[in-house]
Amino acid sequence: MPSDKLVLILVGPTASGKTALLDGLFGSAEGRRRYGLPEALVISADSMQAYRGMDIGTAKPASELRARLPHRLLDIRDIREQYTAGDFVRLADEACAEAAASSRLPIVSGGTGFYVRNFLCGLPTAPASDPAAREAVARDLAERGPSSLRAELAATDPDSAARIHGRDLYRLTRALEIVRATGRPLADFAAGSAARANHRFAVLALAPPPGELAARIGARVDGMMAAGLAEEVAALRALGYAAADPGMKAIGYREFFETDCPEGRPTERKLEGIVERIKLDTRRYAKRQMTFFRGLPGVEWIPADASEAGRRIASIARDGRADI
Repeated sequence: MPSDKLVLILVGPTASGKTALLDGLFGSAEGRRRYGLPEALVISADSMQAYRGMDIGTAKPASELRARLPHRLLDIRDIREQYTAGDFVRLADEACAEAAASSRLPIVSGGTGFYVRNFLCGLPTAPASDPAAREAVARDLAERGPSSLRAELAATDPDSAARIHGRDLYRLTRALEIVRATGRPLADFAAGSAARANHRFAVLALAPPPGELAARIGARVDGMMAAGLAEEVAALRALGYAAADPGMKAIGYREFFETDCPEGRPTERKLEGIVERIKLDTRRYAKRQMTFFRGLPGVEWIPADASEAGRRIASIARDGRADI
């Protein structure tokens, strides 16, 4: 149903400072008083922070921060479970309703652009999953292997084949299921280009200073390693989680599986290579994020500076005005 309640969407590439900014503005009575802000409820638009046990590598907000500033959609899935865009949109809408009921400003914040776009513009109109087609694809996967299915997808939907990660069997089989059922590529069922009418949206994106983001990413990864990322991954592997599990496809985790470490924890030499690969993968991901966010309808880029961003966010939140 249409709503006159404002929903603030804050995006930005990984390591751009979204969490620290929101904490400084909304995480204390002093911060809110300085800019005249309401209390807020942060709704995580991070597809990997939803998984329990993946704390360090996803830069999940600490429990102390979450005590100051309530968050939703964290720790809601087991690592073996799929967490889809459809799940996110449904749960984010529910969290927005919760925020409205408690007179809090809902802030959808995160870096998973596909989830944000589906929340903002609505879910794609892809056909419902057909049990027979799904079983046929699953049978072919078991008999022929993922390489054969990827080759088939590349021949029929090259864009999807290029975009879907090599180990993402869920999206690979779903895309192939759609092509077989409809004869059309997944892009034909893309999300809309206009904002949904059920909320009033304001979309802000943090723009880090040129040349600074790579250094921030490097520092973040080094901090994760110092905080025990390798030990976190080893503990998850000891619990039986494997490379094929949806959560383990996240940057910061998959690199450990891509390195041959039969001992469970990599040697120091191998660990150095893993760290560099995580930094490289994160920089590449941040570049894709920036490109994706530029295509969001009504997006306004603001400096990743606490005072300037704070004034703009405060203006929107105080006036209850959305730009789209």
